[in-house]
Amino acid sequence: MAEDSDQEKTEEATPRKKEKAREKGQVPRSKELATAAVLISSAVGFLWIGKSMALAMQSVFIELFTIEREKIYDIHAFLNGLAGVLQGILGPMAAFMALVFVCAFIGSVALGGVTISAEAAAPKLNRMSPLQGFKRMFGPQALVELIKAFAKFAVVAAVAIMLLVWLFPNILQVSEKASPHDIVSAVTMFLWMFVGLCCSILLIVLIDIPFQIYNHNKQLKMSMQEIKDEYKDTEGNPEIKRRIRRLQMEMTQQRMMGEVPKADVVVTNPDHFAVALRYDTKGSKAPVVIAKGVDYIAEQIRQIAREHEVPIMRQPTLARAIYYTTELDREIPGDLFAAVAQILAYVYQLKLFQSGKGARPKPVSIEQHIPTALVLDQDGRPIHPEPTDTGSPQ
Repeated sequence: MAEDSDQEKTEEATPRKKEKAREKGQVPRSKELATAAVLISSAVGFLWIGKSMALAMQSVFIELFTIEREKIYDIHAFLNGLAGVLQGILGPMAAFMALVFVCAFIGSVALGGVTISAEAAAPKLNRMSPLQGFKRMFGPQALVELIKAFAKFAVVAAVAIMLLVWLFPNILQVSEKASPHDIVSAVTMFLWMFVGLCCSILLIVLIDIPFQIYNHNKQLKMSMQEIKDEYKDTEGNPEIKRRIRRLQMEMTQQRMMGEVPKADVVVTNPDHFAVALRYDTKGSKAPVVIAKGVDYIAEQIRQIAREHEVPIMRQPTLARAIYYTTELDREIPGDLFAAVAQILAYVYQLKLFQSGKGARPKPVSIEQHIPTALVLDQDGRPIHPEPTDTGSPQ
């Protein structure tokens, strides 16, 4: 059955499977890319400081070959010359080493990114098994690595032979003269040979990267049964569902509380229910519920309303009716238009009075505007209308 399951792994890995693989340190990697990064950065560094190093070496050899007889045994003169050469190349060499180190790190993580996995670093007992060792040595992956090694050798050898044939006359010329003045020419030839070999490695990298990505995705492929099991473990897990619902509720509450300062009025129970309404005459046909809640949430709505001087109206019957009949960000039902209109008109007149532009409004009575079917108790069940406050603000 296990073999059948393996043969049926034809589906692409799910995001969760890829995430778990990454946590285990299973990401696509290309050793050739890291090698190429080191070699190419070395070639760039050599081209950068190679000529100055060659000139420094040339000056040393000229100094040694043309030294006066009386200075042959003068150790101080030798050390002074050596110090002068080192001072000229230590700075460029330090920059060269830093360049190679940075490029080596980038090359090692460019494919797959940076991963820190304790599980990947932990020792695995199955790697100590001789049977597993033979499987790795003679398995399909080992065959692929062997083919890659032959291909790399063939490409590098071909490029090296072409470079030797191209530069052979110059090599003979330099070797025949054997003069310190030809050190710069010799170093230049070496650098160009090195650059050519780096280009051959780059060709291998361009082939290896797509192969490593393909091989990694192939190893992560799943069967239909594995996908179903994963779905049950995630979507069907009650704990995960509860966590998702809790996060959704928290996000909704945060967004809802941010809308309370924009409300025209907050209608309360007064202790258990609170509903924040906003009426945009241009954007909606009726007032919209922008926040609502019971108990603790209701208290938060009232507190934010007080902080932002949003009028709070004590209308228990209307508060419960809106809470149970209207979803968040929805317009109130038509049966409650008249009652809410009375509240909004009162609030408008109250603001005029507070600004010194009108008389104090009289308390409103809205019970007659609420249909009997929408007179609800605290659990949302229909009841007979109950006496309420006259509608004075809190």
